[in-house]
Amino acid sequence: MTDNAVASRTPLTVLGTGDMGTALARAWLAAGHPVTVWNRTASRAEPLAAEGATVARTAAEAVAANRLVVVCLLDDASVGEALDGAALAGRDLVNLTTGTPGEGRSRAAWAEERGARFLDGGIMAVPPMIGAPESGGYVFYSGSPELFEEHRDTLAVPAGTRYVGADPGFAALHDVALLSAMSGMFAGVTHAFALIRPEDVAPKDFAPLLVDWLTAMAPAVHQTADQLQSGDYTRNVVSNLAMQVAGNTTLLRTAGEQRVSPELLTPYMALMERRLAQGHGDEDGTGIIELLDLRAGVSS
Repeated sequence: MTDNAVASRTPLTVLGTGDMGTALARAWLAAGHPVTVWNRTASRAEPLAAEGATVARTAAEAVAANRLVVVCLLDDASVGEALDGAALAGRDLVNLTTGTPGEGRSRAAWAEERGARFLDGGIMAVPPMIGAPESGGYVFYSGSPELFEEHRDTLAVPAGTRYVGADPGFAALHDVALLSAMSGMFAGVTHAFALIRPEDVAPKDFAPLLVDWLTAMAPAVHQTADQLQSGDYTRNVVSNLAMQVAGNTTLLRTAGEQRVSPELLTPYMALMERRLAQGHGDEDGTGIIELLDLRAGVSS
């Protein structure tokens, strides 16, 4: 890389050098960006110094070093503590700390009161995926559209970028919604492996079947979205709720035979039964979303 190429790279600060913060900093360093780092435990930032990073003694010093400041700390409270007393006026603050939509909106207002532009981010990757374009990792961003456009190329160095709107809470909302879906999937996977565990069924032989089945079912997400947008929960239904509830008895009997607790399944099944009892047997599962919406007052 030539000196001119390095000089053209945007300098930036990274606050937090845990596993994710270190991976981010390394990706920017590898791409030729001048990087200043800070960590509450200073020794955790030292390995990056050997790779070309400048280690700041304090968070305030790190913030002062560069206009673009990326924060990747434990939680929102840690962000407030680290930036307390730092001069944020004129800074572009990108918060990649995992948080809630409400925290993203509050932190945006907090930053703007101090004269900074703000982006919140939700990282859809684990540290080994950072700096590896083929990994498929990316980051949701929301908040200042001007900040995002100005720094889009720099932000795209560690992972892909997906801007989801000016509302600062939307990055966290998208992040947590996807993680919540993942949690539900893993609950089903856990139950499936528990069912086969007592038998002469090799988990490694069963795993490809499970992956293929989940992959085949995944496109149903598009039908759910279509039904929600149209408001017609009976649209293109293949297996209606009445049929699914009837089939649940087989799932529960099988769990009993295999001496497997059904506790990962029963909360969802209970919601299915409630929706059916309300007279919606011709729908599929989309209407269950109505039961979860506390704003509508229908889940009581």
